[in-house]
Amino acid sequence: MIAVIDHGSGNLRNVCKALEHVGAKPVLISDAHELARADKIVLPGVGAFADCLHGLQSRHLEEPLRDIASSGKPLLGICVGMQLLFDTSLEMGEWPGLGLISGRVERFSFDTQAPVSHLKVPHIGWNQVEPAQVHPLLQGVQPGSYAYFVHSYYPVVTDPAYVVATTHYGYDFASVVAKDNVWGIQFHPEKSQDVGLQMLRNFVEGASCS
Repeated sequence: MIAVIDHGSGNLRNVCKALEHVGAKPVLISDAHELARADKIVLPGVGAFADCLHGLQSRHLEEPLRDIASSGKPLLGICVGMQLLFDTSLEMGEWPGLGLISGRVERFSFDTQAPVSHLKVPHIGWNQVEPAQVHPLLQGVQPGSYAYFVHSYYPVVTDPAYVVATTHYGYDFASVVAKDNVWGIQFHPEKSQDVGLQMLRNFVEGASCS
């Protein structure tokens, strides 16, 4: 069973439809006891980091998610769900994440004197994803493929070994990350057509307990 975490701030319907399209049978879960039955977990998220965090806290899902990640079950974070995997976020204050991947989430910042000062925040639209390493999540995805982004914040990853792919928006940032069984995608795979569906398929078919 693939559990899709319902913490009140996710693009759940589209994520579930995309998972169904690649052959999965996702089940929406907001109860910690039900989470233990899952074989794989998807943590989506849209909007503010704090709202998603509070949604997890109010449903008592933080520790169960950490325990599941420690057990080796595959966990995939999407957009803000990916950002929640890190230690902290600096979005409208400083907020603790799940601490599953070392690093913190920061806002895009472009020097007004720099050549990139015309770039807008949030980063919205299609942009390229460039592999930083060979990883099962990228199987069948061509280097330079385009994916659809909507975000103002991005992860600054402590260890480059956890960066699976990067995207350039003023500067390079980590758009796909992984540490053992914990994987994350900054863009929206459910909106990224064949590229996003292939990555979801790779998670559904390829991710296994570490």
